[in-house]
Amino acid sequence: MSLPVRLGLFYSAIFVGTGASSPYMPVWFAHHGLSGAQIGLILSLPMLARAFTAPLLAVWADSFKLRRTALSFLSLGVAAAYALMALPLGFGGWMVVWFAASSAFSTISPLTDVIVLNRARRDGFNYGWPRGIGSVAFIVANVVMGAVLTWGSPDLVLVWITGAVSITALAARFLLPPDPVHEEGHVARASDRFAGIGALLRDPGFMTAVIAAGLIQSAHAFYYSFSTLVWKQQGILESLTGVLWGVGVAAEVLFMWFMEPWRRRIGPRNLLVLGGAAAMVRWTVLAFAPPLWMIFPLQILHVLTYAATFLASLQLVERLSTPQNASAAQALNSALSSGMLMGLATMASGPLFDSFGAQGYFLMTAMCAAGLIGAVRLYGVRKLDPA
Repeated sequence: MSLPVRLGLFYSAIFVGTGASSPYMPVWFAHHGLSGAQIGLILSLPMLARAFTAPLLAVWADSFKLRRTALSFLSLGVAAAYALMALPLGFGGWMVVWFAASSAFSTISPLTDVIVLNRARRDGFNYGWPRGIGSVAFIVANVVMGAVLTWGSPDLVLVWITGAVSITALAARFLLPPDPVHEEGHVARASDRFAGIGALLRDPGFMTAVIAAGLIQSAHAFYYSFSTLVWKQQGILESLTGVLWGVGVAAEVLFMWFMEPWRRRIGPRNLLVLGGAAAMVRWTVLAFAPPLWMIFPLQILHVLTYAATFLASLQLVERLSTPQNASAAQALNSALSSGMLMGLATMASGPLFDSFGAQGYFLMTAMCAAGLIGAVRLYGVRKLDPA
């Protein structure tokens, strides 16, 4: 089996879980009596803390000789935490356990990105191919879990994601290559690894890039947390919700697989600007609770609002970091885009959903406008100029 396929199957193991948890864990929490504000708080706390937990976990991951070792341990820990969620812990207990599970799970994908980006550059394949395979698994999980929930209990969501992350732990051992954390074969001291984080935080170009991309990415917060419930209020069945999510991710897959030459030609800065502009359109129209026929083309904009901005952020971060702090750089990027900024947006989304329903999307539009301003400022960063 070729390496790109093996890496794609590992991404699949990750995303077959997130494809069920992202749209449907809010349904699980609502099924167990939690309000929109409580759901928003539970989902947002690990995101808010990610600015601290992600770099710490990245430094911990770099303490191993092989990159895949940390991924195995993280997956096993998440599986155990998901299993604990089945206990009748109540709001406070679920908040603590979900914090631990989400903090660990959110670090798996950026640490995987480091492996795949390095291999793609070294072996000459398109990063989008294995990532796209994972996104196909995300679509499958969207559609299948949506169909399951039309007849089954929301508790099946928890069963699904626990099984998926257990498979991820095994997949890390048998699918990922035995790439060393440090090519020299030694393990860097903790002080050196933390120094690498400090250098990134002091780099204005790096921070502008990750904050701009983070604002545009985290503007998906209301969509991730409450689109299923908003559409349910509009009378759209959960089985159709899975299809709607699947349409967006299908467009993302096609972009990753077949638009690589175009993406490289226009460059990450232009890609980020396009993603921010498309996001402003998408969230503004969704705020008016459009009819179902209009939602489908809006979902296709996911190709720009998510896929384009995600790939742009990966490439920007890779160019603005070094091999010595690559793990920390991608973890910091994730910590902002799907962490602190996403957490603040998610926390705000709960009360917005309770009070205004679909109009909560207007906050997401405002966040994209701020991210777009930051993206434009990247044209002044010399490190990103074409060679």
